[in-house]
Amino acid sequence: MADAIVVAETGHCMKCKEKREMKDTEKVVMKNGRSAMKGICTVCGTKMFKILGMEK
Repeated sequence: MADAIVVAETGHCMKCKEKREMKDTEKVVMKNGRSAMKGICTVCGTKMFKILGMEK
């Protein structure tokens, strides 16, 4: 069995004002049908939100 590569989702933290990794990520669908990722900043604990690209 091959080892799975875990890629941490990153986003811009508004409190740290830097690009940070998100923990406890959850993929969500917005009202307009676009995909997004919700999570928590690993440094300060602020909620983060990242809009993902359109799925083909």
